[in-house]
Amino acid sequence: QLQLVESGGGLVQPGGSLRLSCAATGSEITLDYYAVGWFRQAPGKQRELVATITAGGSTDYGDPVKGHFTISRDNAKNTVYLQMNSLKPEDTAVYYCAAKSFMRTDFDVWGQGTQVTVSS
Repeated sequence: QLQLVESGGGLVQPGGSLRLSCAATGSEITLDYYAVGWFRQAPGKQRELVATITAGGSTDYGDPVKGHFTISRDNAKNTVYLQMNSLKPEDTAVYYCAAKSFMRTDFDVWGQGTQVTVSS
């Protein structure tokens, strides 16, 4: 069974940077043939799509993070990254990664989340 583990969250000052990692675990399944998305949810707000990357490497971003965040993947490491630059307080949220097989219509495998707090 595919499992995802996020890491890299923490407390940063406005304008700072963080890199989040989403690592696949399990001995039978890898991320190679999955699309992966990063989502975030702040207290009192709806869950928001941050970025996606397909199995072929095509990327897409939510409008609030365009030009500041970059999603990438390293299939050799079974890991997807989210590089977050020029962070703002409104980026504060729990960030989740999720995976979607090409055979599925939804992101249906989710990690536990990692907290990102942007504050001075």
